[in-house]
Amino acid sequence: MNPTSATAQPAFDVERVREDFPILDTRVGAHPLVYLDNAATSQKPQVVIDALTHYYAARNANIHRGVHYLSGAATDAYDQARVTVAKFLGAAEPRECLFVRGATEAINLVAATWGRKNLRAGDEILLTEMEHHANIVPWQLVAEATGAVIKVIPITDRGELILDNLDELLTPRVKMLAVTQVSNALGTVNPVAELVRRAHAAGAKVLVDGAQGAPHVPVDVCALDCDFYAFSGHKIFGPTGIGILYGKAALLETLPPYQSGGDMIERVTFAKSTFRGLPERFEAGTPHISGAIGLAAALQYFAKIGPEAAAAHERDLLVYASEQVRAVPGIRIVGEAAEKVGVLSFVMDDVHPHDIGTILDNEGIAIRAGHHCCQPLMRRLGVAGTARASFAFYNTRAEVDRLAAALHKVKKMFG
Repeated sequence: MNPTSATAQPAFDVERVREDFPILDTRVGAHPLVYLDNAATSQKPQVVIDALTHYYAARNANIHRGVHYLSGAATDAYDQARVTVAKFLGAAEPRECLFVRGATEAINLVAATWGRKNLRAGDEILLTEMEHHANIVPWQLVAEATGAVIKVIPITDRGELILDNLDELLTPRVKMLAVTQVSNALGTVNPVAELVRRAHAAGAKVLVDGAQGAPHVPVDVCALDCDFYAFSGHKIFGPTGIGILYGKAALLETLPPYQSGGDMIERVTFAKSTFRGLPERFEAGTPHISGAIGLAAALQYFAKIGPEAAAAHERDLLVYASEQVRAVPGIRIVGEAAEKVGVLSFVMDDVHPHDIGTILDNEGIAIRAGHHCCQPLMRRLGVAGTARASFAFYNTRAEVDRLAAALHKVKKMFG
């Protein structure tokens, strides 16, 4: 989507949807809240809040261990949550979906297990110039431990991957391509299907960071054919502290445990321990049971809303917001890829992004300001940071109007 001209607003009952999110009734001082920090974390519908409350009020017990009623109820809900996740991702079977704390832990898990098992000195890990720190630092650590080398796919000034020399980068030394599906700082939608195909043709595995992709673009891991896919629950209307690592079963079965402890073992003696199969091998200890149940409720809610209708509404908001923000004197939008979803990053002449964020907060408008955990990307684009408004399907054109009016006020204050 190229946000260059406004289009008619899609038939999407956003006011009805907003009723599902109690926090949107918050007032910040004298102003109604305008929440435009969805790329950092999304808000939660009442059904997710209710699911968490119901677990603690009626099902709270540990899972997979007890023989009593509550343990059985909690186990059933937790196991069913994995089925819901597998359906959302299009996974071949639920055991390919591992519960983790979020996309960050998912990537660390792959780097620590697959990376240490498979990488050797001189091997290469291919990243992109727009990666979040969570998809850079874990690979740096495993590279230091194994002697592997990190290479980078460059980007254009518009924030799009430069793939002209991809075949030259994808040498037989490349063992892993780790790529974001959607840039958290720019909103760029990367051609991950093409990247997966070309990486596999070169003999490399592929990890897709779907933290920003899962809430905004269709996900079908089997069709995509990626080896690993990671996303965080809190960015897709679910609880914090829960996320998913999808991995092809045949590949996960070759990997050693990431952590050890209860529930992931078959047999323990002081001489030796043996471990269970998927998914338990990678879920040591008491898991985030309520988080898994809450994530399942979020995914079910998202499916009921209709991801396609939600995405169409978000595209309309991005087009409209791009036009309104461009009209503010001194503002430059950072990242104008042809394929882009609900992120609008910008800088204003002689005004620090944190000052923009602070003044907008005084108007009740929540945005993000800074480097967005993408310092290499910011350096590539020649900025210290940006102000970032990021949209979800519960945002409105009226909220965009308030954003634009507040930015005109910022410009006036700083001359």
